[in-house]
Amino acid sequence: MNARAKIDCTTQDWTCFVVSIADKVAHIQLKRPEAMNSMIREFWSELPAIVRDISDNARARCIVISSTGKHFCAGMDLAVFGGESTSSDGSPDRAISAENQRHHMHLLQDAFSCLDEARMPVIAAIQGGCVGGAVDMTSACDIRYATADAFFVIQEINIGMTADVGTFPRLCKLIPEGWMRELAYTGRRMPAMKALQIGWINEMFETQGEMLDHAMDTAREIASKALWR
Repeated sequence: MNARAKIDCTTQDWTCFVVSIADKVAHIQLKRPEAMNSMIREFWSELPAIVRDISDNARARCIVISSTGKHFCAGMDLAVFGGESTSSDGSPDRAISAENQRHHMHLLQDAFSCLDEARMPVIAAIQGGCVGGAVDMTSACDIRYATADAFFVIQEINIGMTADVGTFPRLCKLIPEGWMRELAYTGRRMPAMKALQIGWINEMFETQGEMLDHAMDTAREIASKALWR
């Protein structure tokens, strides 16, 4: 048994998530609505630990990721990128900082790869804003549902960054490349209805409760199939 298999994700007190498992369905819920569920430092270590424990130990046959509050997720907390390397004289060393940033970005990309690599399907249930890194995360899921008030933003262009935590290689497989480029270059919002029309989401619901009920029903249906026995 490897080291990460020793974690029982349902018994841990996570900073960013609540995890429950019933009827062979794992429900991972973002739990920081007061901060619009932004992706703070703990998020990037907790998500892969949870998903890999579920996958490695076959704790469930389907995973549902949902959220709390008005918005699904405001994306990456910029404090994740805080800190700058310095040279021996105390001045900023931009070459070292750039290399650290590159390494750091690879770690962030790996955090969402756990969703691609999971043994079981992953369903995302999205309400309100799905911004920046949240687009990366939900793009790595297998099925996406959204409420009528949901919207999607590739936010990085608006703050002088590149969306390189997985958006481009994943999203271009879900929607026409022209739409992906337009969103990435303009930073515009795409409402749920348009996302439904172009195939970004599977289905749209009037309320978050209706959406989550459907997501859980679908997950239980998936979990009941003989493939997962």
